[in-house]
Amino acid sequence: MANPTFWVAVALAIFIGVLVYYGVPGNVAKQLDSRGKRIADELAEAKRLREDAEKLLKEYEAKRAAAEREAADIVSTAREEAERLAREAQEKMADFVKRRTASAEAKIAQAEAQASAEVRAAAVDVAIKASERVLREQITGPTAASLVSASLSDVRKNLQ
Repeated sequence: MANPTFWVAVALAIFIGVLVYYGVPGNVAKQLDSRGKRIADELAEAKRLREDAEKLLKEYEAKRAAAEREAADIVSTAREEAERLAREAQEKMADFVKRRTASAEAKIAQAEAQASAEVRAAAVDVAIKASERVLREQITGPTAASLVSASLSDVRKNLQ
């Protein structure tokens, strides 16, 4: 009995027996099982969170693509609207210039007609005065005065 290996083996057996008596291996197994379960739950939660994150990422990418398409549509629509407004403004400007030109031409024609009428009236007055002078010089007396007056009124009527 003096062998130390024997006593170490006995002490070890007693120690293991005490551990088994107090349920240490069961507690250790329970703790390992609960820790393993907790780790498995955390892994499942991480997997679920990853799937949710991927799903959200796909949704946001789809929303971003839709927003980009909408922005491109808005830009295209705005460009078309600007071009349409530019064409309308150009057409209105051409119409305005056309109307102003027609108005100016009408005013010019009216001024020409008025000038022509004034020249015609001046020519009539000059012709009347010239004929009056010629008639007065050639015809004398009371008959001449009545002839001149009648002739002048006839000339005025005919020329105007």
